[in-house]
Amino acid sequence: MGQAPITRPSLLVRMRDARDGAAWGQFVDIYGPLIYGHARRCGLQDADAADVTQDVLRAVASSMDGLSYDPRRGSFRGWLFTIVRNVERNFLVKRQRHPAATGADGLLAAQPARDEESDRQWNLEYEKRLFVCAARQVRAEVKETTWQAFWQTAVEARSFQQTAQALNMSVGAVYMAKSRVLQRLREQIHLLEEQ
Repeated sequence: MGQAPITRPSLLVRMRDARDGAAWGQFVDIYGPLIYGHARRCGLQDADAADVTQDVLRAVASSMDGLSYDPRRGSFRGWLFTIVRNVERNFLVKRQRHPAATGADGLLAAQPARDEESDRQWNLEYEKRLFVCAARQVRAEVKETTWQAFWQTAVEARSFQQTAQALNMSVGAVYMAKSRVLQRLREQIHLLEEQ
């Protein structure tokens, strides 16, 4: 297993530097699918959801110089979700004004509303994206048998005995592998959340 990465500067601070492609890549990797998924759940077709995603990313990029996000007023995720809802709302209103060109009737009915279910879904999707990003990082750091021991017991809910037999490991080694991977995942998720 590799060493834990050194804590990096805040992702938001790094994103202010347009030359920091890695920061933007990480941001898009976490939030791009989240934004796209929300647009699809609001009833937008694939191409429209992709357009909304690009518009949101463009809005975030343009706000980086004088970042309007204020941590005292809430989470970054909440701030971003407000941008997402506003971009979706603007997109739907624009489409409603030109229904003949889009062939999309009733789009305003699909206009995103601020409600608990929408907030809950946004947060759930965010947590899934964090896990996917962290899992990709951690899997690259550990041996494949270590990863499989974790995956089979934690995700596939196989017994420790079955996993040990399948991977030709002792049951104790499976417990240790699962524990190490879980710890690394927690660290990586914490790092991503701090950024």
